[in-house]
Amino acid sequence: MHDALGRTINYLRLSVTDRCNLRCHYCMPAEGIEQLGHTDILSFEELLQIVTAASQIGIRKVRITGGEPLVRKGVIGLIEDIAQVPGIEQVTLTTNGLLLNGQVQALWDAGIRRLNVSLDSLQAHTFSEISRGGDLQKVLSGLEEAENAGMKIKLNMVVMRGVNDQEIVPFAALSQQKPWSVRYIEYMPVIREKGWQQKIVTGSEILQRLQEVFTLEEISRTLYCGPAKPYRIKNALGTVGIITPMSDHFCGSCNRIRVTSTGFAKSCLLSEGGIDLKSALQQSDPEALQNALQQVISDKPSEHHLNSDPEGSTPFSMSKIGG
Repeated sequence: MHDALGRTINYLRLSVTDRCNLRCHYCMPAEGIEQLGHTDILSFEELLQIVTAASQIGIRKVRITGGEPLVRKGVIGLIEDIAQVPGIEQVTLTTNGLLLNGQVQALWDAGIRRLNVSLDSLQAHTFSEISRGGDLQKVLSGLEEAENAGMKIKLNMVVMRGVNDQEIVPFAALSQQKPWSVRYIEYMPVIREKGWQQKIVTGSEILQRLQEVFTLEEISRTLYCGPAKPYRIKNALGTVGIITPMSDHFCGSCNRIRVTSTGFAKSCLLSEGGIDLKSALQQSDPEALQNALQQVISDKPSEHHLNSDPEGSTPFSMSKIGG
């Protein structure tokens, strides 16, 4: 389906929980967020209804997000059901990697072939500081298990000046030895963390730092690049890419909508508008559900304004929407 600006919308980011086993600085406050009750979040049956309706209006790719999706019991069964929905061609998973160990084979059997793993440091102490207590070794062990299973791996690093920007080069070096996609993401001040202005490292600066060390070859975007501008270090097995939501937004080619774990459909991560799908779900009305999703797509804005007016939107936790 096309939105009002002619963009093809074929990608749904589906949050299955607002809960997370980490407390990353840029995602939520130290005390966490007020957790929703079991009856406040959608059931697996309702999530499946949404995917079915979405597939009927042209959604072909579904990314399972959270919070941390693997903290929700039974989620692998949901993934398997979603992968079998007619029209859905790809189901992927975004995770912090802490719970991958022991679940990779089940995820593979359910249909997951690609993982996006949020990893902001390769140093145990820094990783623990950013995530407020995360165990880096558990993540690395989970990545090894996923790689051995044959999964395609994409690492997402949120670059923050004075926090982890000294690791830009070490992360790129991973792509020389591993067939992984390393993605650098500009810091976004969604929760208005104190001193956020000083933490932004622009995509152009990231690229400059990489070019000072490596010979980079710009490569063409593929189906799986998403919003990243991709490069390959000469003779590397993997790739690197830069995502610039602040300095050079990619709204003109955005192909996604989002549904939160409470059933609120949004056309943009940074938009405060949207449609509550619970009414259509409670009516068990597939046509009403399709119409609501079509309306979300039709209402998709031309671009966000976080870079030009960062104080103009309400702060929010990424885990409540599905980052």
